[in-house]
Amino acid sequence: MLGKTGVSRAENRYFRGKNMKKGTGFLTLFGGAVALCALLAAPVSMRAQGTETIEDGVYIGNIYVGGMTEEEAVSAVEAYVESADSAEMTLKTGDKSVSVTAADLGISFSNLNVVDEAIDVGRSGNLIKRYKDKKDLQQGDKVIALSLDVDSDAVASILSEKAAQLNQEAVDNGLVRENGAFKIIKGEQGIEVNVEDSIAAIENYISSEWDGGNAEIELVAEVVEPRGSEEDLEQITDMMGSYTTNYKDSGQNRCDNISNATSKINGTLLYPGEEFSVYEAIGPLDAANGYELAGAYENGQTVESYGGGVCQVSTTLYNAVILAELEITQRSNHSMIVSYVKPSMDAAIAGDYKDLRFVNNQDIPIYIEGYTEGKNVTFKIYGHDTRPSNRVVTYESEVVSEQDPGTQYVATGDPAGYMKTAQGKHIGYVARLWKVVTVDGVEESREIFNKSTYKASPKIVNVGTASADPNVSAVIGAALATGDEATINAAVAPYAASAAAILNPAPVEQPSQEEQAITGTVDESQITGGE
Repeated sequence: MLGKTGVSRAENRYFRGKNMKKGTGFLTLFGGAVALCALLAAPVSMRAQGTETIEDGVYIGNIYVGGMTEEEAVSAVEAYVESADSAEMTLKTGDKSVSVTAADLGISFSNLNVVDEAIDVGRSGNLIKRYKDKKDLQQGDKVIALSLDVDSDAVASILSEKAAQLNQEAVDNGLVRENGAFKIIKGEQGIEVNVEDSIAAIENYISSEWDGGNAEIELVAEVVEPRGSEEDLEQITDMMGSYTTNYKDSGQNRCDNISNATSKINGTLLYPGEEFSVYEAIGPLDAANGYELAGAYENGQTVESYGGGVCQVSTTLYNAVILAELEITQRSNHSMIVSYVKPSMDAAIAGDYKDLRFVNNQDIPIYIEGYTEGKNVTFKIYGHDTRPSNRVVTYESEVVSEQDPGTQYVATGDPAGYMKTAQGKHIGYVARLWKVVTVDGVEESREIFNKSTYKASPKIVNVGTASADPNVSAVIGAALATGDEATINAAVAPYAASAAAILNPAPVEQPSQEEQAITGTVDESQITGGE
């Protein structure tokens, strides 16, 4: 209790000036050092040490405080506050819901003088007001609103964090191509929380309906229609671009990789303004995603890598896309030239730094069909082609310059006379691709579409120099120093046969069982056949 000097109600009213937001519960005390009861009961000495009681029939919110002293009312409100802070609030949209606490919503009291108001009923104001309070109590209960507010930022954060649990994604209308014809697959509506309206709904419930206990609050949600109306999908009838490449010389692993990646792109429906990433569609390039080890370029070298061959898939798709005149947003050429398209017509895939990306710049969706057949991979782009039929788009590859890296001979510890090509030669090129538009067979425009630079990579030949005769090693070493192909071949040729005999010795003929028996290497009782 307070000393004789006391504290004025204006200086220390219940809840006055104190923040009671999320993170500190409903109540934040002075430095955490003052007990709540002491803080709330500070004015008691002004009323004869708390002997005055609140008039019967008075409520603070849904807390009955009639007949209580100020200190008892403070304790009742305190208990309510503590229990309300941990109340479970279930936020619902349809059949989905999430649970949070009242504290998570940042609920706070906006009326900080409720106990004072309860004590003042029938006691404060002029004679007429006090008389009116008494008459009101005789006719019914007096409820002093325990006004509550919500931290709208905290609620918005929660709704954002819980979106995946509250929203139901719409399933877009789909399209499949079967036996040369398109078939529409019906989608499903989705549900999405309207954050702004839901904040208002929560605020309204907390301020006018909540009793401080566990509660369910229905959020405001909107129906999300699936993309791709039947009207739009029915317009997808025209083949806007098609391209095929061949991989007849590829090993089985590379063939499998091409087929796998193509199947992951086939059937893609790309909506207006939507961007497509080849890497995101076919990745990750690992065994778990169905890929095998096959040859691929890495830092100017040919290496075995999971997914080797998928660049031919992206290259084939690239050429179909540019013929359809969709918008290319990312394309990279290979580090070295490839054989299945002309220079500057390729599109490499490498990790997340080399990707083929393009945007549907049409007014309706486009459909991508991809398939492999007879070691050919084909992509076709379907949509609603509004381009004039007499307008034709083609692309022309031009080599601006080239660099022959020659042959590099590398001395090895193999026997003298050994020679083997470790890496084939790759000519270096600077190239560009021209987009040519003709109308009625007459060239209307010609513009550079892209530019590419390909590294030169020498043919590498390993040459053995090991010999018991140091003179032989010296002769071959001197020839290698010249770098001249004819000189090196002449120096190595005399020892080629002996190197082959060392590296590939002739198989030793095994003696017959009869011969082994004669020499005592086998039990005669094991010989079968004959006498």
